[in-house]
Amino acid sequence: MLRTFVNVNQSSHLGPVFQTDHIAPMAGCQSQGSLEEVEALTEQIRSRIRHEPRVGIVCGSGLGGLADVVEDKQMIKYSELEGMPVSTVPGHVGQFVFGLLKGIPVMLMQGRIHVYEGYPLHRVVLPIRVMWKFGIKTLILTNAAGGINPEYKVGDIMIMKDHLNLPGFCGVNPLIGVNDDRIGPRFPPMSDAYSKKYRDIAKQTAQELGYSEFVREGVYSFLTGPTFETVTECRLLRMIGSDATGMSTVPEATVARHCGMEVLAMSLITNSCVMEFDSDQTANHEEVLETGRARSQDMQNLITKIVQKIVS
Repeated sequence: MLRTFVNVNQSSHLGPVFQTDHIAPMAGCQSQGSLEEVEALTEQIRSRIRHEPRVGIVCGSGLGGLADVVEDKQMIKYSELEGMPVSTVPGHVGQFVFGLLKGIPVMLMQGRIHVYEGYPLHRVVLPIRVMWKFGIKTLILTNAAGGINPEYKVGDIMIMKDHLNLPGFCGVNPLIGVNDDRIGPRFPPMSDAYSKKYRDIAKQTAQELGYSEFVREGVYSFLTGPTFETVTECRLLRMIGSDATGMSTVPEATVARHCGMEVLAMSLITNSCVMEFDSDQTANHEEVLETGRARSQDMQNLITKIVQKIVS
């Protein structure tokens, strides 16, 4: 940064003495990460797996049980991979799971990376770009979310039809920085962030499984966390059209669409957001994990059948 100072002992025709900052233009002052970084991590993993994945799945808080139904699986801990960020949150095991889900090769993230863990955004979304480099075209994202819509109950599953990237209003976006056209376009559209085809498949599958009573479709608001929302924040989110809120998913969906992947995202409503100032109710992470465990079998059934329909 170049600074220009006006000497206080000199008179100036500019009027009052002042100090100003002139920011010199610097190409690439913020990084999206490099394709080479993605390729290096992909090759580390490829050398260790038997099945080249076709579908990528990110398991949210308390939802990692899907890995239990993957067959012929191989686990690779994030900590074993050079250049891979590591999960630090309870409920996130911190490993990739490769194997077959009803015969379909999949790549699971059993534990995701969050902005609030201190990683820059291009590191948070690095695993999604690795999935893209593997040739994965379908990405399924799951998360634990707080219910904003008063009709939502704890244990409901919300299919995401759109999102509010609230940090993006303040210039926080994983695509800020010099764009690499080999990965995706400079200005990707997000009006179709979540595939209508996949959402229709998810709703049809929920009906077939008898889940229609607790499967919803709505809008998810992304906040960075780690604090849960204040009463006023919850009220504002409802006013601007949000049905649920959480601390993940949107950066991953953004980068996936940038790469040309099709995205399905689902939120498990693990707590109801506090909307009244005199309420004794508070949100906590233990409640999130408990609800995830209680609904884990239903989420497994739903995702498994959705994957089968998408790939068939």
